[in-house]
Amino acid sequence: MDKVALVGNPNSGKTTLFNALTGENQKVGNYPGVTVERKTGNFRTPHGHKVEITDLPGCYSLSPNSPDEEVTRDALLGDIQGDDRPDIIICVADASNLERHLYLTLQCIDLGIPTVLALNKIDLAENAGIRLDVTQLAEELGIPVIACHASRGKGIVEVKQALRHPFPPVAKRSWSVSKDIEKAIHTLSSELSESHDHGAHALHLLADAAYLKATNLTIPAEWQHLAEKQISQLEANPEDAISKARFTRVKEICSVSARRQQAMELTASDKIDEYLLHPVFGWMIFTAIMFGMFWTIFSFAEIPMGWIEEGVGAFKGWVTPLIPEGDLRDLVGDGIIEGVGGVIIFLPQILLLFLFIGLLESTGYMARAAFIMDRFMSKVGLSGKAFIPLLSSYACAIPGIMATRTMESAKQRLLTILIAPWMSCTARLPVYFLLVGMLLADKPSWTQAALLAGIYLFGTLSAFLASWLLAPRVKGEEEPVHFLMELPSYQKPDLKYIAQQMGSRGYAFVRKAGTVILGLSILLWAMQTYPKPAEDSPAADNPALALEQSIMGSIGKTIEPVVEPLGYDWRTGTALVAAFAAREVFVSNLAISYSVDEEDDELESRLSDRLNNATWPDGRKVYTPLTVLSLLVFFVYALQCLPTTVVVRRETGSWKWALAQLGGMTAIAYIAALLVFQIGSLFVS
Repeated sequence: MDKVALVGNPNSGKTTLFNALTGENQKVGNYPGVTVERKTGNFRTPHGHKVEITDLPGCYSLSPNSPDEEVTRDALLGDIQGDDRPDIIICVADASNLERHLYLTLQCIDLGIPTVLALNKIDLAENAGIRLDVTQLAEELGIPVIACHASRGKGIVEVKQALRHPFPPVAKRSWSVSKDIEKAIHTLSSELSESHDHGAHALHLLADAAYLKATNLTIPAEWQHLAEKQISQLEANPEDAISKARFTRVKEICSVSARRQQAMELTASDKIDEYLLHPVFGWMIFTAIMFGMFWTIFSFAEIPMGWIEEGVGAFKGWVTPLIPEGDLRDLVGDGIIEGVGGVIIFLPQILLLFLFIGLLESTGYMARAAFIMDRFMSKVGLSGKAFIPLLSSYACAIPGIMATRTMESAKQRLLTILIAPWMSCTARLPVYFLLVGMLLADKPSWTQAALLAGIYLFGTLSAFLASWLLAPRVKGEEEPVHFLMELPSYQKPDLKYIAQQMGSRGYAFVRKAGTVILGLSILLWAMQTYPKPAEDSPAADNPALALEQSIMGSIGKTIEPVVEPLGYDWRTGTALVAAFAAREVFVSNLAISYSVDEEDDELESRLSDRLNNATWPDGRKVYTPLTVLSLLVFFVYALQCLPTTVVVRRETGSWKWALAQLGGMTAIAYIAALLVFQIGSLFVS
């Protein structure tokens, strides 16, 4: 099967084209020897030829500044062990930013691999007053050029047709440098002739000083020595000369194939940015968007949440009478249905959150938000480039941490990794929704939205404070890293892509509820059921006393002295411990623990009602407003996600940072919750 590499700048529409070409025939893995995600798929050309396509990480050039970009370079050069060079390259370029994107295209052509240029977002170029001559562009580059609009499915068939056999011929290099550098390229190519792609390696060794000096490459070290010998004989710097020649050629190509009708006229995106990037209005709009997102999550999700809640209750009412009385009925009703149902009810809010993230990303506003945040983030030792990994951490800290691979600065990357878990992820949402609902049960939805937004803001500001404190103590470069990010043109949201993202995230949440949460719910039910009290003991007729004598009760009573100063009883303490496996388990644990106190004729319909009625042995309420606030603060700060710790160890290459992060965040969570409850108790009776 022929291999196709999909290459392009960030925001070029590369992944949208990948999805349009492959449909559902996709799989995700890792590249050999590295942790960068590898996304592959397959499809058939109109001639019935099956090909495998790989969506390589986005990059601005093949002279990388981040681990992701290194993977793209190495994959195209064939430097990844166990992974052959592609047979053909599809290079995706944004037609509205052609001059910026063609540099990468020239680099792909120089690799000596058949290349096809997919000219995406043609409509944006036309709206910006750019007249594109696709035929002229193809003649200048010497490769097929396909005009397309991936998000609308236009040009997809033509892209597939361009991959027919035989593949397009390898284009000749269309730029030139001085005679001595040309001679050096030719001489080095001859010396590396043992490699079938010696020309690509020879050119790249001369054109990229970082590649020349790298020590983690799979190419023979002798090649680097030969390149250094050639460079030592040159008067001019070949890296600068080759880069300048490519940029000059890009300008020549654009001057004849991409003409702007009125060069000085502001585009629609420029006019919108006058307000969205304004130092005052920009922040006001950003704040309004964030608040609107949280208000919508609370307001619009109430109806489907009610449906799910009624469905879970009806399902339990239908299933349990079918099972004879005994442990099996209790397991199914109080363990499985209560445990999983207590988590799955929050699916609508999670889907709405991903809807908003998809809209912000698809329309082009995400990059503007990063730009707005850059000035503030620079004061805490970060740059705007950390914004997108941190924003991704609101969905899940693991992909957010992995997204730091696009950051050039090792110091800023480590800082971002260390604070990312304080961005409240979706795993915290079931806990937040439960606790916020209890705290403001009789208040309108906008007040609950405001509190939720405040919780997110509290965690975010805490993360920035931690970054400010850690920045002087983390070793790294001293010179400032300037923030450079492309602002893509505004466009209509890709609803199909957003729906796919919502579907995949929703499925992942449901799958977790059906596997991890289900398994833990069964385990927790068993721990609160066994050992069974003797028939003649007082606990036999007292469910609360039986729970205290169970395995869970024993564990809870052991840790109760530790959590009681925070305002928690032993049942809350065991739920906190269980939540270190998965935060959502906190809700299912409470649902299981507090279900045993109920009589069938007094069954409460909501977990929040059960918690509000819970009391200490002396009759005091367990879940006072102060206790709920203490819990909220604990969940904002605690790193209750062991998979995140494993990923941090993998990304930093050190257990020291991973365990220090886990221990430090847990200690901060405990101290902060302790201060909230104890200081608050001085003012609230």
